[in-house]
Amino acid sequence: MSNDDDLFNQDDLADEWASALAEQEDAVQQVELEDFNEPKPGSGISEDERKKLDSILDIPVTISMEVGRSSISIRNLLQLNQGSVVELDRVAGEPLDVMVNGTLIAHGEVVVVNEKFGIRLTDVISQTERIKKLK
Repeated sequence: MSNDDDLFNQDDLADEWASALAEQEDAVQQVELEDFNEPKPGSGISEDERKKLDSILDIPVTISMEVGRSSISIRNLLQLNQGSVVELDRVAGEPLDVMVNGTLIAHGEVVVVNEKFGIRLTDVISQTERIKKLK
C-alpha cells in the first residue's frame, strides 16, 4: 500500500468521524429536554397532587455514570501509580450504568457534544423495576 492510499484512507476515516459527530450533535439537539417539570394540561393530576410534586422537584440528586467495577486487594491498591491499568468487569462497547443516588435508572453510551462528554440514554429502567430493586 502506498503512502497516497494510506492518506486517502485516513481522510475517509476523518470524514466518517466528522459525520458521526455531526450526527450525534443533531440527535442531541433534537432530543432537547421537554419541560418535564410541569405536567401537561389534562394529564390527570389534581392541583393538590401538583403542589406535592412541586415540593420535591427542586431536591438535588447525584447522577453518576458507571463504566465498570473491580475488586482488588489493599496491597495491589497501594501499588497503583501513574500509568497503572485496572481491569474492569465490563467488556468494551458494553453500555454504561446511569445511577441516581446509587440506584440504577438507565443504561447509556458516551457521546461527545461541543467538546464535552455526555451520555445518550439507550435503555431506561421502568419505574416498577426500580421500585422492585429498592425492596
